[in-house]
Amino acid sequence: MSSLLRRWFVAGLLIWLPLAVTLLTIRFVINLLDTSLLLLPSVIRPDIPGFGVLLSIVLVLGTGAIAANYLGSQALGWVERAVGHIPLVRSIYGGMKKLAETLFSGNSVAFRHALLVRYPHADSWSIAFQTADTPAELAAKLNQDLITVFVPTTPNPTSGFLLLVRRQDVVWLDMPVEEALRLVISLGVVTPDTAKTKLPPA
Repeated sequence: MSSLLRRWFVAGLLIWLPLAVTLLTIRFVINLLDTSLLLLPSVIRPDIPGFGVLLSIVLVLGTGAIAANYLGSQALGWVERAVGHIPLVRSIYGGMKKLAETLFSGNSVAFRHALLVRYPHADSWSIAFQTADTPAELAAKLNQDLITVFVPTTPNPTSGFLLLVRRQDVVWLDMPVEEALRLVISLGVVTPDTAKTKLPPA
């Protein structure tokens, strides 16, 4: 009887746990987007659930349309130059801008490949993601063919470690980045059925 109850309990958890996390994540994102309503004066602020999400989408699209034309890009450049003179704001804004450009650029190679690296010691392997080719100065100082990889922590892949590893020490994976991330987030429980490994490119 106890084994049956345990099996039912585990089966229930497998249904409700991912559902609860998904709903909480969606709720967090919606609440975050709803904060755009604070941009409107309180007297004209509509009390409509989800209106802030629509307003956020309109703001993003509108800002992108303005920045895509000549006058908008010139105005944006002026604002960025002004921000560049504020010490603390300059560091935060500059770092976030470069990160966004790296992640959303059409020719970006960030997180394009999932791979295996020997970490945290030579007798173990960790899932990692290639972020970019190593800067020429670092490669020249070490006189090695290196790549820059990010080793995420589990179950929270937003934190992790930045490593410089030799290209020949990397095992490149055929599995998509999404499946590799799912493997990390699920603590290794959810494994891709078609995962294959291959040798690093020459």
